Amino acid sequence: MSDLLATIPDQYLLQDKAPAPRTLWDVVRASAAQYPEAAAIDDGEILTYAELIQDVEAWAADLRQHGVMRGDHIGIRMSSGQRDLYLAILATLAAGAAYVPVDADDPDERAEMVFGEAGINGIFTDEGFRKLNHSTGVDQDEPHLEDTAWIIFTSGSTGKPKGVAVTHRSAAAFVDAEAALFLQDNPLGPEDRVLAGLSVAFDASCEEMWLAWGHGACLVPAPRALVRSGMDLGPWLIRRDITVVSTVPTLAGLWPAEALDNVRLLIVGGEACSQELVNRLATSDREMWNTYGPTEATVVASAAMLQPDHPVSIGLPLNGWDLVVIDGEENPVRPG
Repeated sequence: MSDLLATIPDQYLLQDKAPAPRTLWDVVRASAAQYPEAAAIDDGEILTYAELIQDVEAWAADLRQHGVMRGDHIGIRMSSGQRDLYLAILATLAAGAAYVPVDADDPDERAEMVFGEAGINGIFTDEGFRKLNHSTGVDQDEPHLEDTAWIIFTSGSTGKPKGVAVTHRSAAAFVDAEAALFLQDNPLGPEDRVLAGLSVAFDASCEEMWLAWGHGACLVPAPRALVRSGMDLGPWLIRRDITVVSTVPTLAGLWPAEALDNVRLLIVGGEACSQELVNRLATSDREMWNTYGPTEATVVASAAMLQPDHPVSIGLPLNGWDLVVIDGEENPVRPG
């Protein structure tokens, strides 16, 4: 295997360039320390980073009073478009537990399967938090690097859905590796407003959240029905001053180009991106990126900046990732 790896070009083997390890809770606290008065969430009312940390710590303390411990699994099934959904996620992380999301619109059968397979110890719903089962965790400390941050289930399109557990180390490495990619000439910061329009049960939602919270930018939740509506979303994006959008090509294809006039970073992933979409939405004033990565590889494994009339590619790996084609025995194959 080492001989075959030696034939892989260096630009596809970036494992050694992994960012310094930290947890997601470290990430959001670092942003709050740097930008305490910046907006962290805007669901119609602004919540600053200082207020966010205060609220999350209070929610996490409440979880611990309910007996939640580091290493527990907490179900999340809450309505989209509201801050409480994101406070629940962050409080779960701050308490050292893993969040297990199910879309509020999904059928009960899906929720029962996901929560049963994951063995949740408690659940957040729109009515609040409810403890369900005895804790299986280890202590009531803050999250450790190797603790699970989330368990997100695949769609099941190729068989039975399976839960993918991602550690804080891997999740934060993804956040920090992406930070080195986008908008290098004018990095993301407190003036940016990031659309939160994807289901939190879809791993790409993690990109939305942490594009905001990893840079001191503002997460702006939108109701799922609005995002799926196509034409109705355009005026909303303009009215809410959205500058960053991460979505799937199918949804981006529904939106009129003028809906993205204020958007300076557009990221697509999760399915194939067409050349027609790139020609329509990639402009000199807007970076457009194509991202690729199975859920098992922590959201995104590779990315490419897209330009009109240039071939669409999945690009090169993020810092910390290797990108290698393997055979049926999971051994690297030679280039070509």
